[in-house]
Amino acid sequence: MFKYSLVGYDGSVTSQRAFRLAIDLARTCGGRVRVVNAVKLIEGAADTCALVMADSGARRANELMAELKTMAPEAAELIDVEVVSGNPGDVLLQQVQRHGVDHIVIGHTERGALARWLLGSVSTDVLAGSHVPVTVVR
Repeated sequence: MFKYSLVGYDGSVTSQRAFRLAIDLARTCGGRVRVVNAVKLIEGAADTCALVMADSGARRANELMAELKTMAPEAAELIDVEVVSGNPGDVLLQQVQRHGVDHIVIGHTERGALARWLLGSVSTDVLAGSHVPVTVVR
């Protein structure tokens, strides 16, 4: 079964559901959960983005871990957390390769056709590019 599940987490209700499902799977299978918050920085040069991430990445990771512990306090030892800059879909797919993830759990947020066209869809990107099983939570 799944030993290392990856959750794309943005604080939304569906990402919270995805996290809870991944924790339940980890408990059942004796696995772990990697929670990644992808921060898409749009403005500024690459150097500026690097400075912003260096200054706030560790703080945001600590805040994220605290938030996750409130949802599953007894499962804190099963959770790895990382805050990464980049396109969320790309970040999640890169995490699979870097960390030996064997399952992805992501939330799905309903958007209209125009918003999907303008912003894209993380779940669509991940489903199209993943070589490991993906569970989409609504």
